[in-house]
Amino acid sequence: MALLTIENLSVHYGAIQALHGVSIAVEPGEIVTLIGANGAGKSTTLRAVSGLVKPSGGTITFDGKSLAGLAPHKILRLGLAQVPEGRGIFPNLTVDENLDLGAFARADRKNIAGDRERVFALFPRLNERLDQRSGTLSGGEQQMLAIGRALLARPRLLLLDEPSLGLAPQLVQTIFKIIREINASGTTIFLVEQNAHMALRVAHRAYVLEVGSVVMQGDAKQLAASDEVKKAYLGIA
Repeated sequence: MALLTIENLSVHYGAIQALHGVSIAVEPGEIVTLIGANGAGKSTTLRAVSGLVKPSGGTITFDGKSLAGLAPHKILRLGLAQVPEGRGIFPNLTVDENLDLGAFARADRKNIAGDRERVFALFPRLNERLDQRSGTLSGGEQQMLAIGRALLARPRLLLLDEPSLGLAPQLVQTIFKIIREINASGTTIFLVEQNAHMALRVAHRAYVLEVGSVVMQGDAKQLAASDEVKKAYLGIA
């Protein structure tokens, strides 16, 4: 059974329909990516999964449980954590305080220290800047903090929204390497990413979204080799 199942999902913003019957499945242990142009509805899909926008139709189930009507904090407690586009850190709080907030919903307090050490193993720079205000970090460090904070919720499914946005090419490589490592350690990942080339390199499967509708899906490597995807999303004629 899929860990996350989205079936016939529709979302409206007032009179504008952002998603038109989107269906996506994410199996346990996978990295599944959703690619598409700006405005295609990628972030809206993630926001619907995490409860930040209310669907106007369709169903979303996580591990067989419907997410309909659940508040975002209740969805978090089920085991879904989102790293939002733009990182969403608290700039006036320290790195340490931001990380503490990632674990706020957990009942297993005794395991948090070990999970913090795992975050520092992935992102050593965060451990060096624990007392620094988060707003003074570089863009790459803020992205590391946003991912680390989400991991401290100990999610079964990590939702990543444009993790490479605004980062220098070298940092993009680093972030995607860490995404692979997080997945290899057992966390399933649903990745929204405009950098289709990198997303298709790390993902197992992919969906292509155009104007709110899924137009292609399949094995990520096969889609990367598709002439249509090359031309539209990889800049290869």
